[in-house]
Amino acid sequence: MLRTHTCGQLNENNLEEKVTLVGWVSSRRDHGKIIFVDLRDRYGITQLIFLPKPEELNKKAKKIRSEDVVKIEGVVNKRPSKTENPNISTGLIEICVERLTFLSQSDELPFELDQDKEVSEELKLQHRYLYLRKPEITKKFILRHKLNQGLRDFLNKKDFLEVETPILTKSTPEGARDFLVPSRLQPAKFYALPQSPQLFKQILMVSGLDKYYQIVRCFRDEDLRKDRQPEFTQLDIEASFLEEDDILELTEKMLADIFLDVLGIKLKVPFPKISYQESMEKYNSDKPDIKEGATSSEYRFLWVTDFPLFEYNQEDKRWQSLHHPFTAPNKEDIDKLKNKDLSRVRSRSYDLVLNGQEIGSGSVRIHSTDIQEKVFEILGISGEEAKEKFGFLLRSFKFGVPPHAGIAFGLDRLYAIITKSDSIRDIIAFPKTQRGISPLTGAPAVVSRDQLDELNIKTKEQES
Repeated sequence: MLRTHTCGQLNENNLEEKVTLVGWVSSRRDHGKIIFVDLRDRYGITQLIFLPKPEELNKKAKKIRSEDVVKIEGVVNKRPSKTENPNISTGLIEICVERLTFLSQSDELPFELDQDKEVSEELKLQHRYLYLRKPEITKKFILRHKLNQGLRDFLNKKDFLEVETPILTKSTPEGARDFLVPSRLQPAKFYALPQSPQLFKQILMVSGLDKYYQIVRCFRDEDLRKDRQPEFTQLDIEASFLEEDDILELTEKMLADIFLDVLGIKLKVPFPKISYQESMEKYNSDKPDIKEGATSSEYRFLWVTDFPLFEYNQEDKRWQSLHHPFTAPNKEDIDKLKNKDLSRVRSRSYDLVLNGQEIGSGSVRIHSTDIQEKVFEILGISGEEAKEKFGFLLRSFKFGVPPHAGIAFGLDRLYAIITKSDSIRDIIAFPKTQRGISPLTGAPAVVSRDQLDELNIKTKEQES
């Protein structure tokens, strides 16, 4: 390896050791003939000192620029009294450099990493690799990793299996607009990128894999806001032979576990719970912020339950699912469904709200063919259309389907709240702008006519 230690590792226990470090130059300070350099990697910062002699080394150190990548060899010394830095883990020591090697040298920076407040979002996204070097941003991704690991560890201990589901799938109605991918081998046919693994995770329940989870990428072609991206990360959970309270209890234990282990914060469980109707009457919102005036924590979780199964679309003059068409109706309201008293039919669904933002949503699923067909009928989905769009799921239901339920969490949104980020873009490594553009790569981009011909596609520009 090129290094013996990282830039956040050395302390007084290493005094007089000869060490080798590599990293990026965070800053260089000339004090007459003595030169100080702060060397940075993702583990921390170590101060280097170049003495007046040997002169050749001192002259070489004067050529160091911000963000150069260097390798140094030297001896660990204790910092002189009153020059210590208690704000960093290496603040009691410095390295007296004996040898300097430039591994690569940086061009002039488009913006200073510690002075980026006035820099445009587009410029920061274009040079995302620089922005990600900022220690406070690096910490967010380290925390994100630990939280992901905590989620996996918890679910693994509960006998859940992580199963990958397809990215190239089929376009289905309801929900947001799909991203479409043309097929070269099947002319004039298209894949869709999944808005969620909903149908596949239900099929996994039919398959007998009774406890499933996945940290999965999802895609929605919708108008963007600061808490939305065209591609995002979701924790997807599904389990057989469970009901609402089981999913709620599992979720509470999981969040309490990772908050304590990763953040050192003890959550009060169970979380409070109110119905959709009560939430709308009391807060005029289905995701109320109950943090105001609180003395149990800066993180206030709330379950909102008993959502309506349907909502009426005034523009299209039809009923549509409030969540999705596989959400089970409340057992007490099944007769209302048959009598078409639709506005009063409650669903067996539940949303988890944190500080006024929805971070998770789920439901008990329909596992009765009769009820599923009735819901499709109400939604105006004919038997033929249901067969065309959802046939692979409905066919599986004919061969023994267990009662099942699940929930999905928007991890980007949850982690943005935890890290006190202004936008979910801050905790996504390579996000898009609000226009769905990647300034880093230039995506989306024009492709060649040959590529379009292979896909049997002609654009309007080509026709004109």
